[in-house]
Amino acid sequence: MVKRTLASCLFLSSLGMMAQSHKADSLKTVDLDEVNVISTRAGETTPVAHTNVSKEQIAELNTGKDLPFLLSMTPSVTLSSDAGNGIGYTTLRVRGVDPSRINITANGIPMNDAESAQVYWVNIPDFASSAENVQIQRGAGTSTNGAGAFGATVNIQTAKPGMVPSFGFDVSGGSYGSNKETFRFSTGLLKDHWAVQGRLSHISSDGYIDRASVKLNSYFLQGGYYGDNTVVKFITFNGQERTYHAWNYTSKYEQSLYGRTYNSCGEYYTEDGERHYYKDQTDNYHQQHYQLLWNQIFTPELSLNVGLHYTKGQGYYEQYKAGKKLYQFNLVPSTDGTKGDLINRKQMDNDFYGFIASLNYDNKQGLTASLGGGWNKYDGDHFGNILWTRNAIAEPNFEYYRNNAKKTDGNIYGKVNYEFIKGLSAFADLQYRHTGLRMNGPTDDYDKQKQQISFNQHYDYDFFNPKFGLFYQIDKHNHVYASLSIAHKEPTRNDYEDNIGANLKAEKLTDWEVGYKYQSAKFTAGVNLYCMQYTNQFVLTGQLNEIGEMIASNDNSGKSYRAGIELEAAYQPVKWFRWDVNATFSKNRNKDWTVSAVDGIAYENSDGDDWNGQGTLNLGDTHTSFSPDVIFNNILTFSWKGFKAQLQSQYIGEQYMTNTGFRYAKVGDESIKMTLSDYFTNNIDLSYTFKMKHIQSATVGVTLYNLTSLKYDNNGWAYCEVGKDANGKAYAWSTDLYESGFAPQAPFHFMAHLSLNF
Repeated sequence: MVKRTLASCLFLSSLGMMAQSHKADSLKTVDLDEVNVISTRAGETTPVAHTNVSKEQIAELNTGKDLPFLLSMTPSVTLSSDAGNGIGYTTLRVRGVDPSRINITANGIPMNDAESAQVYWVNIPDFASSAENVQIQRGAGTSTNGAGAFGATVNIQTAKPGMVPSFGFDVSGGSYGSNKETFRFSTGLLKDHWAVQGRLSHISSDGYIDRASVKLNSYFLQGGYYGDNTVVKFITFNGQERTYHAWNYTSKYEQSLYGRTYNSCGEYYTEDGERHYYKDQTDNYHQQHYQLLWNQIFTPELSLNVGLHYTKGQGYYEQYKAGKKLYQFNLVPSTDGTKGDLINRKQMDNDFYGFIASLNYDNKQGLTASLGGGWNKYDGDHFGNILWTRNAIAEPNFEYYRNNAKKTDGNIYGKVNYEFIKGLSAFADLQYRHTGLRMNGPTDDYDKQKQQISFNQHYDYDFFNPKFGLFYQIDKHNHVYASLSIAHKEPTRNDYEDNIGANLKAEKLTDWEVGYKYQSAKFTAGVNLYCMQYTNQFVLTGQLNEIGEMIASNDNSGKSYRAGIELEAAYQPVKWFRWDVNATFSKNRNKDWTVSAVDGIAYENSDGDDWNGQGTLNLGDTHTSFSPDVIFNNILTFSWKGFKAQLQSQYIGEQYMTNTGFRYAKVGDESIKMTLSDYFTNNIDLSYTFKMKHIQSATVGVTLYNLTSLKYDNNGWAYCEVGKDANGKAYAWSTDLYESGFAPQAPFHFMAHLSLNF
């Protein structure tokens, strides 16, 4: 009833506003390019914690590393890099929440993969060079399109074409054979109405980790019509990547034997016992995006945004597998226990399309409202082929599994922000979301009866996500806000595939936020307190699946929470110096975490799959995996007549890699580590900008990473069993020293960069 009333009010208001007549000149003051993100973004008086990152801030550090690294100094953010130097496969976590629970949009259009719910930044390389600005909303955020937001919303607005013709080159190169080349151009406004803008990019790197090479190519192109009241834009961009696998990570024991950069991916032994690495152990993917956007201003108060989108994804990864049971690839009968070496290729072919729309109203007197939503459809095939075997005969490109997934996602939301007393605003945001998933066909996995597992899963979810808040502008320097948000999220394809047979439930989040901010010409400071209470939260178990993706489960985590305080401050006493600092102090816990206690002495088969059980053990409240209690960022910026120096310092606290609460697991008389140690790193960027004849501006500089050459890890995995000793006390144990892996990050390295603008 509330949703119906809100929609009716918005519709009636729209009719009234459209009936009014206004001169075109008054509309020119409104930036039409902003219309397509108004409805999904937080404004100045929206009571949610958010950070805006400008085009200039992005450009300062955009020398080749992926977009997550360019956002890493914003509050509550942690990240990882498989290759160890920030190029290739990287992940972004906010408040400890994994990437599949972070909503990401570009121009309001969903970017998350419909099945995994992640954005693989390697598929859209150098997208930062086409970003006009980025807004990160922490917590449940405001209603948006696509995947549910459980830790953050990242809203990207793509570049504007500019009013005058321009072009430029960005070139950088440095350690580990890393290089980036970007060509940019814009026609400016042609005949007062038309503009074309684009980018062509290449990024490659050998990676810090052995063989973790990356080769990325991409482009961005947009053409548009710009009228006094209307903008119609067609945008297309793509990414083509070839990345050598580095997702196994390595145990500390392996590093002691083979070095810190050891990479076991692609490793095999010949019949004479020589160790080799398969040269095509690579991930290869092409992703093509199309967006058609229509932004219309009817009156100074009323605007409309409509967007159509289509994404085509196609690619594969190849692996050398040594000593595998051949029946698991349909090469021999299930009764045949023969093992052998083989090369397989797992492929994807998918289509994602849909539309978004929003009607936005602003009476310029304290009332803003939006009515919006979207519908999206995904259709994806997964299939695998055997390219070569050592111990079996197979047809060329023998297909051993194929399944299909179809997912629909639709939502409608209404938002109102009303200043009912001078300085005091109330915010309401109501969203209804429906999502349905259909998965059918044989998987590449087998059960304990040696039967190939098939998907025959149909799921439908209906969610109501209300959000409410208050914002009070005390005076021109001080404001406070508070909000309560409820959000839901369905399991991902990976959740279903990694937990086949389990009764997976949708997650529910209740997010409380309270904040205060002080602003003046020279000093800004803010504090935000949050309490995110979860029911059936999917938390990372610490384990990886066979393609290096984190496995999540909510079997053991009925109730959990993330609570903390986020502090921010900026001080600029003089024009040439600025100091930015932010910190997060949090407590992230699973309540009454339960495990199946097992005996580590006896097991029932040669693979050690079935251990003798000791019953269920309640470990009490445990640390949530990959969720540091402390995050601290410090930025010192010096600017003087074209010269700029920026020192970035970051501290990330200890992170548990499992949810058991144990730092170590026993392996006989030894032990393995199951946490990521805290670390403190420093980077510095030095640049000088000047003008030359026929050149609008030139910037030359160098970025120095990890100045102290600290040896640290920012991601990993761990596996352990939990047993009870003779006194009934719980302890963690494992079978060998290889049961935890770490992602070492590069010591001191650099990237020199040159940017020319004409």
